[in-house]
Amino acid sequence: MTLIVIAIIVRLGYSQFYMYEELSLKATESWQRGFPLEASRGKIYDSQQKILVDNLTTSSLIVVPSQIKDPVNTAYQLSQILECSQEKLLEKIKKKVSVERIQPEGRQLEEEKAYQIDRLKLPGVYLVQDTLRYYPHKNYLAQTLGFVGIDNQGLVGLELKYDKYLSGVNGSINYYMNAKSQNLNIYPAEYIYPTNGMDIELTIDTRVQDVVERELNNAYNTYHPDSILCLAMDPRNGKILALCSKPDFDPNDYKNADSEIYNRNLPIWKSYEPGSTFKIITFSSALNENLFDMDKDTYYDKGYEIVGGARIKSWKKGGHGLQTFREVLQNSSNPGFVEIGRRLGKDKLYQYVNDFGLTEKTNVDLTGESKGIMFSYDRFNEVEQATVAFGQGISVTPIQLVRAVSACVNGGYLYQPYIVNKIYNSKTHEVIVENKEKCIRQVIKEDTSKKVRDALEGVVTDGGGKNAYIDGYRIGGKTGTAQRAINGTYAGNGYILSFLGVAPIDDPQIVLYIAMDNPKNCVQYGGTTVAPIARKMFVDILPALGVKKVTEQREKAYVWSDVKTFDVENYIGLTKKEVKNEHYGFEFLGEGDYVIDQLPRVGEKIEEGKKVKIQLGHKVTTVDE
Repeated sequence: MTLIVIAIIVRLGYSQFYMYEELSLKATESWQRGFPLEASRGKIYDSQQKILVDNLTTSSLIVVPSQIKDPVNTAYQLSQILECSQEKLLEKIKKKVSVERIQPEGRQLEEEKAYQIDRLKLPGVYLVQDTLRYYPHKNYLAQTLGFVGIDNQGLVGLELKYDKYLSGVNGSINYYMNAKSQNLNIYPAEYIYPTNGMDIELTIDTRVQDVVERELNNAYNTYHPDSILCLAMDPRNGKILALCSKPDFDPNDYKNADSEIYNRNLPIWKSYEPGSTFKIITFSSALNENLFDMDKDTYYDKGYEIVGGARIKSWKKGGHGLQTFREVLQNSSNPGFVEIGRRLGKDKLYQYVNDFGLTEKTNVDLTGESKGIMFSYDRFNEVEQATVAFGQGISVTPIQLVRAVSACVNGGYLYQPYIVNKIYNSKTHEVIVENKEKCIRQVIKEDTSKKVRDALEGVVTDGGGKNAYIDGYRIGGKTGTAQRAINGTYAGNGYILSFLGVAPIDDPQIVLYIAMDNPKNCVQYGGTTVAPIARKMFVDILPALGVKKVTEQREKAYVWSDVKTFDVENYIGLTKKEVKNEHYGFEFLGEGDYVIDQLPRVGEKIEEGKKVKIQLGHKVTTVDE
């Protein structure tokens, strides 16, 4: 008996002094009930601090099975509100667990449903704080932003790419209960605050993105293409200013969206023959090698070139005749570029294609980027060399092309594109990650780049890009009309129409690329259909970026089909009878005999035949008079 008593005392002492922490922890774990509190994901902003992705506070449903007195009735009443299977709910309610989250039926509840559940006051049924990811602008920038799943984990786009930064750490409300689910008042409830995720600032500029979204929607509804895309980049550093593709989807309702739409961010995913926009690369490469003087040396375009037994035709029947090499670019002469490719030679042309980054991914900080297709060096023979020179037989993505052309106009520097400016703590605003411009290499000389800019301005003033011309702004660019390749062969109908614009051409701040796949009910030329879309974008984007109008620029070369524009005269202070002009008309507003205001303003341009709005009023008489 003495030994037994001693053993018990020793055992009790061991439990009390040596095993206390372990036993106490196990006890409290068995008594503890934790109600989860969802952390908010970090917000996503544009470069102007406009919210692109936000969070809404909502409620979710959890149950404590041991506290539910009537499982069948509870399951029935909840199923009526949640509009789900009573049997499935009953299975969850009867689980042998301390706390069960009802999902997906009870996650992120609508306010009305949460209110109805709260009114029931069902034992063991609780509503806890939750967050719902919210995209306030709906389809805006959809493929780029992506979306999250029911558990607020990133699934697509930036939400997936930066999930580890955007995700927060969940908190909880911890209660202590005995086996009969009665509160243990000796232990106070514990509140563990959730930690919100980090915020992200993008390089996207909504002043640019707004215009791009608007014009792409208009074009998509007008021409009904299979798809249309746009990419805008700052050539000085590689920042992506706008990114858009149609068709798109609403991330708030991603469950009803087509996976082929939300998984394909076309400006970085779609790979196709760039057509004549690629001629900028060939032209820049040849200029850099001093293979011609673009204003003195000439090429005679007879309408075709024979290469390796193949006849490569000009788009203009009979050709363009004798041209300077500047005019070869302006007229987009395919035979002329065959000659340029011939002068470059296999090795140099292949080298420049590589140096401009057209055979590798740009490694932009987005998911789903693909790369183009280029012949291997061994298969890059005479015919391939000729076709690649004018943008056929090579496949690139829009972001590859835009980055390469940016290098052609920014002094020759190839930059790493990026879309995230910085990642920072949502409360302290301490910057955790900050992206900065990264120059990969210099591809062409600065003097060459200056010549390229001058040549591209000539395309808009005198060549196929005239429909992008804007009075007061110096624009450069190149049009493209490419055949569609489907399963390795060219489609019999439909083209990819494109335009690549640079502005202002004397100090490039934006490179804008638009491509439309198989548009309907339109003229199948990039200069006719897509260049006017680019013009509409530039008209609003350039003032928004603070680009001032110039008083001197190259005059646009008019042809019979172009609409002429004229400077608006000053009519303020004149009488109604004195308001005259032979080139444009007038619309009079208000009452009186004197002009007190006008639109457009003095010095602005107006198209021939359009009307100037004239505001009439009464003459103001001064004291002296």
